[in-house]
Amino acid sequence: MDMTAVLICAFGIGFVAGLRAMTAPAAVSWAAHLKWLHLDSGAFAFFGYMATTAFLTLAAIGEIINDKLPKTGSRTAPGPFTVRVIFGAVCGAALGYAAPGQAIPGAVAGAVGAVAGTLGGYHARKNIVAALKVPDYVIALTEDLIAVGGAFLIVSRFQ
Repeated sequence: MDMTAVLICAFGIGFVAGLRAMTAPAAVSWAAHLKWLHLDSGAFAFFGYMATTAFLTLAAIGEIINDKLPKTGSRTAPGPFTVRVIFGAVCGAALGYAAPGQAIPGAVAGAVGAVAGTLGGYHARKNIVAALKVPDYVIALTEDLIAVGGAFLIVSRFQ
């Protein structure tokens, strides 16, 4: 895969992290576990461990459920925002690592994607809910589908 494609994928997985913080690392972990991403050695090998994949999958499911609860805080608050950027960078770096020599550019693209996904997802969801006059959870479910489907599409490019 050429550098441009890797950077687009890294930005995309970062965008997913901005929408659902745990979906991006869960998708990267599944891709590593299924050997779509070759992370067998080095700093990102942990993504391929079954225990990591199970933990991240459960965390992603928990986040999807928690997102629909009325007391869930905003993704744009400093803590959640920072976590999304970090996860976007780590996942982008892992995709870059799978294409040798591109971990650092992948991390930068992933972090930028996470900022775009966090802010874009927040404003899009808020504006769509207001415009359509539908309950927030309806748009949240659509956002879940976009995050999970997008993550699968991105990591499947590496098989």
